[in-house]
Amino acid sequence: MNATIVAMLSIACYLAASAQITREILTSRDHHRNSIRLAWLGLALHAGYVGLVFLQYQSFNFSFFNAAALVALFIVLLLLFAAIDKPVEKLGLAVFPLAAVLISLDLIFPEQSHPLNSHGWQINVHILTSIIAFSLLNIAAVQAILLAIQDQQLRGHNPKRIMLALPPLQAMETLLFQMISTGLFFLTVALASGFLFMEDLFAQHLAHKTVLSIIAWIIFSSLLLGRLRYGWRGATAIRWTLIGFVLLLLAYFGSKLVLEFILKKPEMQMLSSINIERIGRLSTIDQL
Repeated sequence: MNATIVAMLSIACYLAASAQITREILTSRDHHRNSIRLAWLGLALHAGYVGLVFLQYQSFNFSFFNAAALVALFIVLLLLFAAIDKPVEKLGLAVFPLAAVLISLDLIFPEQSHPLNSHGWQINVHILTSIIAFSLLNIAAVQAILLAIQDQQLRGHNPKRIMLALPPLQAMETLLFQMISTGLFFLTVALASGFLFMEDLFAQHLAHKTVLSIIAWIIFSSLLLGRLRYGWRGATAIRWTLIGFVLLLLAYFGSKLVLEFILKKPEMQMLSSINIERIGRLSTIDQL
């Protein structure tokens, strides 16, 4: 099947799921199973689109928007799995349209392929855990924003219907820290695998990614420690969650945005060549 058709069907399902969630909120009727079914169908089609692109290039195409669409796939997957036993389906109101937009941008702006050829399991572990960590902390950032709006409206004694549809503040905070804890675990594995299996991790073309990721790791670790020892919550948790996520966003996509859209110099992608002789051969990757 044509990849474009599959992508458009996925977009339609995500938008329909978002519309269904909006309808549930406005009518105060809880029929979240309908929106979840639509989201799962959108996810399946999303995965099909990514798979067709993979077959087209015989590898993952890590151009800017295609990489963003792949991250969106993981974000939706993790949210839907969390929604099985946690009341987080309303977060789909932010996540599902985002996934639809990123798929649309990947269709509208086809880019030069930056494929990632087959590597050893070490590099694959690093890339996969990086994507999962970013996806989980992306959901945490969305949740932190909603938590901030919810707290502000409750303090003003004028909560909107959409905020009343969310879980209570305490439940939202608990879910936020669960997401951060799981995301930090995968971020730790990603950093550890990078230090173990890659040489020159602080080389010029990787230094900013490494430094920003380490700073984000310190922020999230400190936040969890502060939660355990000092009871940090509310505005403190929201502020540091968003700061940590922005650092990861810059680390993961900042250089790709500059190279592919601002400088518009495809040859600059050669800066992503890194020496991984520790696993037996030279490889070229565009690290996420």
